[in-house]
Amino acid sequence: MTPTTVTLNNGVTMPALGFGVFQTPPEVTTQAVVTALATGYRLIDTAAAYGNERGVGDAIRNSGLARDDVFIETKVWISDYGYDETLHAFEKSARKLGVDTIDLFILHQALPSEFDRTVDAYRALERLLAEGRVRAIGVSNFMPDHLDTLLERTEVVPAVNQVEMHPYFSQPAVRTADTERGILTQAWSPIGGITSYRGDSSRSTFNEPVIVGIGEQYGKSAAQVMLRWHLQQGRSAIPKSVRAERIAENFDVFDFELTGEQLAAIDALDTGVRGGPEPEHITLATSGRVIPED
Repeated sequence: MTPTTVTLNNGVTMPALGFGVFQTPPEVTTQAVVTALATGYRLIDTAAAYGNERGVGDAIRNSGLARDDVFIETKVWISDYGYDETLHAFEKSARKLGVDTIDLFILHQALPSEFDRTVDAYRALERLLAEGRVRAIGVSNFMPDHLDTLLERTEVVPAVNQVEMHPYFSQPAVRTADTERGILTQAWSPIGGITSYRGDSSRSTFNEPVIVGIGEQYGKSAAQVMLRWHLQQGRSAIPKSVRAERIAENFDVFDFELTGEQLAAIDALDTGVRGGPEPEHITLATSGRVIPED
């Protein structure tokens, strides 16, 4: 099998499996992304709030690949919400990445406590899309009610909704809402890494018997099984790692296929318990993240 691609609701094609750099230190980011690109990844996901967009841009330039061969996704942080502020956020991100066009530009949180700012930020994304400065726009951590309110006040349906999603927290209501609106669901923490360091440390997706057992049937790791689960159900997934062997392992998921029964068995593992922050609780006062200007 060859790497899977997905077509967004505006006709733009994107790799389904990407490489994420959340919490990757800036000094480590460039080498990790260079390794990922050499492995075969062609979608790189970053964010202003990660503080490593510059490292991503350096890696792409050092990779030897043409700019058009790499799909770049980044996010606007809530401190830059607002119409003019978000237009400026694009300039900052583009400058750090060293590109003229960003392939997918999304809002990082719904910021429900100040949703007027969210709407203004999204309208700025719509302008950037109309001007061809971004190829697609989307959102992250939006729940169904957030999507409904946004769509009532804007024109362009988001191409992507990036949310926490793994076998222990599969968000069926969000997936349904996205599908009904023609929005691609993209999973952050797609292999449940967040379950390894939050909550009950004795239970992790990596040692879940159902997932491990399925992997043994194919000679695959639990992580590979989980990524296959996402891809076969039509989602995008953006695993992260700084270890070359893990980066390669997470990309080696195109040579096997799960059965319907196996997909259902993984679906049944959902606990409904979120590992990351509750989107409704994200506010400017509690975010605690200041985006550097340079």
